[in-house]
Amino acid sequence: MTYTKIVVPSEGQRITVREGKLNVPDNPILLWIEGDGIGPDIMTASKRIWDAAVAAVYGGQRKISWMEIYAGEKAAGLFGGDYFPAESLNAIREFQVGIKGPLTTPIGGGFRSLNVTLRIDLDLYACVRPVKWFPGVPSPLRRPDQVDVVIYRENTEDVYAGVEYKAGSPEAMKVERFLKDEMGAKFFANSGIGIKPISEFGSKRLVRKAFVYALEHGRRSVTFMHKGNIQKYTEGAFMQWGYEVARQEYGDVTITEQQLWDEFGGVQPAGKLLVKDRIADIMFQQMLLRPSEYDVIATPNLNGDYLSDAVAAEVGGVGIAPGANIGDTMAIFEATHGTAPKYANQDKVNPGSLLLSGVMMLDYIGWGEAARAVEAAFTRTVADKIVTYDFARQMEGAHEARTSEFATAVIARL
Repeated sequence: MTYTKIVVPSEGQRITVREGKLNVPDNPILLWIEGDGIGPDIMTASKRIWDAAVAAVYGGQRKISWMEIYAGEKAAGLFGGDYFPAESLNAIREFQVGIKGPLTTPIGGGFRSLNVTLRIDLDLYACVRPVKWFPGVPSPLRRPDQVDVVIYRENTEDVYAGVEYKAGSPEAMKVERFLKDEMGAKFFANSGIGIKPISEFGSKRLVRKAFVYALEHGRRSVTFMHKGNIQKYTEGAFMQWGYEVARQEYGDVTITEQQLWDEFGGVQPAGKLLVKDRIADIMFQQMLLRPSEYDVIATPNLNGDYLSDAVAAEVGGVGIAPGANIGDTMAIFEATHGTAPKYANQDKVNPGSLLLSGVMMLDYIGWGEAARAVEAAFTRTVADKIVTYDFARQMEGAHEARTSEFATAVIARL
């Protein structure tokens, strides 16, 4: 494919797909989007660490060839105001795997969220957010070590599908008339209207991914988080479809909570994955009071957005919370926080969210040894109390490091 602004590296090979699985060469071309605001600072630091880890672990036998693509404010400057040019989307389709810094999203107007555009246009239907505590990281919990969950959030449906109409617009008035006159609905006139589509297809493919992860990583349970007591035909259906996948596709390796007590006296048998569900508001309580009881959580889009940030706050905040948008084969890993423009170009902020998202990316391409090396070096650096300002102000005796200095400290501990 020909690109106008994007430069394909002369070295490196494209990741390909064979029989639905990635074929990763020893020198893969991986995509990166710098991001807005603090994006340049954290991306520069993180790339240094990833490259150093790959070199240290594989001794030159493997190497990443980085290929920059554009989105956000940098793209707008290069592509005449286009915040997400088509050639960037085409590059993701061609090269399969990449990582991005935070991108600007306006509130209440302007262009649509670039993150939502990315997820929907490329059908990256699973937002995956692992959340666990690293020793030494400040936490409001007495036992943050009990938090170790992986949240699978459906990424393309729910209210994020973008089917909404401004109050007073001809479209909103047309939908309002139909709902009231034809369907007997009752609500205040001149409302903004949003539609919440949740499908069997979208729900089941998300749940399958959660089951595959849980089984491959020896997790003990999968929990469906939903608000099905009120939204019976959307979130309630998500729960029901989830149980159908468990029963029809994984019945030989799963048990429900009812089976756990009726057949096994409450003792989970070895080799069986426990499947359960929780109402959304109770789930938030449970993750504060009994986090050790939860392992993999599958949930519709909006619930997952709220829960993943809330649970991240229990173990240090979104500043170190990694995440990924994953489809059948394509995947874009990302910093899960915002652009923090007031700290842009100050070499100050914590690169942890993006750095650990890169750990997920290394795992995704099968380079688990390098992933563990980064994770271990990050853990040692924090344990040595070499941290950026956000942690330093909460830790007694900490050495406050700049973003670049923190990267240097992590590399020294690889």
